[in-house]
Amino acid sequence: MIINLSISPPTSSAYSLLHSKLPISRFPLKPKTQFTNSLISSSSSLCSSFSSPIHQFSRENTRYPYEKRNSLRVWAFSGFELESAQSVVEAVAVLAAIIIVHESGHFLAAYLQGIHVSKFAIGFGPVLAKFNSKNVEYSIRAFPLGGFVGFPDNDPDSDIPVDDENLLKNRPIFDRVLVISAGVIANVIFAYAIVFIQVLSVGLPVQESLPGVIVPEVRAYSAAARDGLLPGDVILSVNGIELPRSFTSVSQVVDIVKKSPGRNVSLTVVRGQQDLEIGVTPDESSDGTGKIGVQLSPNLKISKIRPKNFPEALNLTGREFWGLSSNVIDSIKQTFLNFSQTAGKVSGPVAIIAVGAEVARSNIDGLYQFAALLNLNLAIINLLPLPALDGGSLALILIEAARGGRKLPQELEQGIMSSGIMAVLLLGLFLIVRDTLNLDFIKALL
Repeated sequence: MIINLSISPPTSSAYSLLHSKLPISRFPLKPKTQFTNSLISSSSSLCSSFSSPIHQFSRENTRYPYEKRNSLRVWAFSGFELESAQSVVEAVAVLAAIIIVHESGHFLAAYLQGIHVSKFAIGFGPVLAKFNSKNVEYSIRAFPLGGFVGFPDNDPDSDIPVDDENLLKNRPIFDRVLVISAGVIANVIFAYAIVFIQVLSVGLPVQESLPGVIVPEVRAYSAAARDGLLPGDVILSVNGIELPRSFTSVSQVVDIVKKSPGRNVSLTVVRGQQDLEIGVTPDESSDGTGKIGVQLSPNLKISKIRPKNFPEALNLTGREFWGLSSNVIDSIKQTFLNFSQTAGKVSGPVAIIAVGAEVARSNIDGLYQFAALLNLNLAIINLLPLPALDGGSLALILIEAARGGRKLPQELEQGIMSSGIMAVLLLGLFLIVRDTLNLDFIKALL
């Protein structure tokens, strides 16, 4: 599974002035959301340009509340923290469920049509555990990069005649298209079901922008700490310029600080129920810009919307589902259009679990949306016409249809798919190693 951790949700956009840089880690939730051989005929590599919610800062009781530093933790991709075993288990369970749902879609589409199936695997590579039932081998494999459903079409060990009409390759084009696309359909349905359950059980979070910018964290011995800023402060204005009720207010503060190394910046701050005027003199960073050593986040109030009846629940679910889908499509599009800039932020299953664990620690809303977004990512990415993806198999079938039912040479098809699978495995292994080395406790050991 491959993801792109490149943009952040409005509910938790984290900005750092530690080195005068903009977002540390960014995951999008747009405001429009309320918140190798022929056996491997249908596989999912789980490549995606993933976007996920993280922390949602709730401001329920006071206009400018002060909260403890630990309640305003900001996730940084550069150092994953796997503190809670339960949250890690929850993230792994979400990931495993999504893979199982995808492969079950392929499996059921074949089984219900009477098409022979020989394998159902979670992961790729060497088998770690397996059992057989009704001539199907179910297995868990070493590399957690997706899964596959295998068909005995060209298996030399199979005793099924090569002209059997229930082999996948002998079925009409429509039957094969249905089997291959069923994994994507299953993930889309699963994503909708997750959002629907969220609407019914906990409601949808709705965000309201409040004036100012929150200071979740102040680095010790930084300019901000030296001049009196504290975690939990809310900055209302900078140099007399009132900050708007907008996500742009964070970048506005960043820009002013960067342009003011060594010069006093006047901040109007709310701390608890006190209004304070604090002057901060930014230190000069190596590139000549100012830095004060804080992290900033938009000042948001999160409330819940719950449906009053079943039609309203369907309406809320549809709106949220469409918003999430549009968000995923836009994110994937930007990944391909700006690949040179986003390639370094592509990450694998270790990163997904790390992010999922952080989401699980924050609140249940984030976990619901994490699961829905991951499903949608898997569905959309797998439709891309690339070898080893469902879209690659669909492309080969469309070529066959365009050739009047004449298939490409078997050796050519197998070569295309095998090269794609090998590329995904190599990329996935590279990302697993790289993301593992980015874990905080691994860094501490090195």
